[in-house]
Amino acid sequence: MKKQTDAATEIVMQILVVDDEEMVLEETKETVGMELPGMTIIGTSSALEAVNIAGKWQIEIAFLDIEMPDMDGLELAEKLKAKNPDMNIIFVTAYAEYALEAFNQYASGYLLKPLQRKDVERAVRNLRYPVDDQRKKLRVQCFGNFEVFCGGRPVIFARAKAKEVFAYLIDRNGAAATTGELCGILWEDSVDEEKNKHYLRNLIVDIRKALRYCHAEDVFLSGRNRYAVDPEKVVCDYYQFLKRDAAAVNSYRGEYMRQYSWAEFSLYQFECPQR
Repeated sequence: MKKQTDAATEIVMQILVVDDEEMVLEETKETVGMELPGMTIIGTSSALEAVNIAGKWQIEIAFLDIEMPDMDGLELAEKLKAKNPDMNIIFVTAYAEYALEAFNQYASGYLLKPLQRKDVERAVRNLRYPVDDQRKKLRVQCFGNFEVFCGGRPVIFARAKAKEVFAYLIDRNGAAATTGELCGILWEDSVDEEKNKHYLRNLIVDIRKALRYCHAEDVFLSGRNRYAVDPEKVVCDYYQFLKRDAAAVNSYRGEYMRQYSWAEFSLYQFECPQR
């Protein structure tokens, strides 16, 4: 895994290490750092703090101890996957008996202490979710407030309405929305149709610019006054929920794109999920 650089921003793989024993934590960070030089390695001895970190950073790989006092590593893995379903979880423990349960959580690896560089190298080479593939995707958060992330940082839209248009297209899950439909969503009570269409064209330009900045232009699809997103090119908690991903289902707390009133019409999907 090499450090990657593009014209917009320098992107470095972000790795989380969690172990309640400070000495072991530092040893694990050192071993991982020797095998993956130049990467951002964040260490914590608290499982609760690890959950907070995963909410602020786009963590690609998490090395987790299993037996910890505030929360065991298996439960922590579930909470981390709720933040990012494609996070690679690698358990690092002195006990072999948890292996089956760990792999039932779709772990990328199960390494025994003391950690060896060759074990890290093998685990990283065989990640369940290759980092290069995931770095090419936007991460979209629909549960709670709607947010879009690229390389662990929020995507900045020039206008709030541009972000709302993108949110609506994410909600459509690949289905196209027409110019008239989008204008109706954005300006429900407005009668100035031509002015609204002109402003919408500016919002579409804003969306393209924001996605171009993080090299994700192919997420946005358009043609003949119809607009959509490609669901296969984003990592999204809502889409994972629809696929019945356990971590995504567990992460839903009754709030979906809460800053947009029109999103209330989609709540039925969460109250009566398909079996």
